[in-house]
Amino acid sequence: MEYEFRDGRLFVLRTAEEKARIVERLKKIEGQVRGVQQMVEDSRYCLDEVQQANAIVAAMRQVEILIIEDHLNAGMDFAVKSQDINAAVKDMMAVLRAAVRR
Repeated sequence: MEYEFRDGRLFVLRTAEEKARIVERLKKIEGQVRGVQQMVEDSRYCLDEVQQANAIVAAMRQVEILIIEDHLNAGMDFAVKSQDINAAVKDMMAVLRAAVRR
């Protein structure tokens, strides 16, 4: 995985294959969202709609984990290669803070 560190931030430059695994999950989620939209339009039972919405949230969390995993791997590589551990940790913590903020 390639990355750039600029302006105090680590930018992950994913390959086409690395992007594909995330994009594929997002496309599935997009389909789930359309399904919930249809359920609402069809006046389906609320519990069914809520369960599908919960499944979408869980799927998005998994996408978030993939993104964070890529970022942490790149951050650790940057810390080792650049010897700028403080900058790497600061950036990785910013990403983790954003992830846990709800």
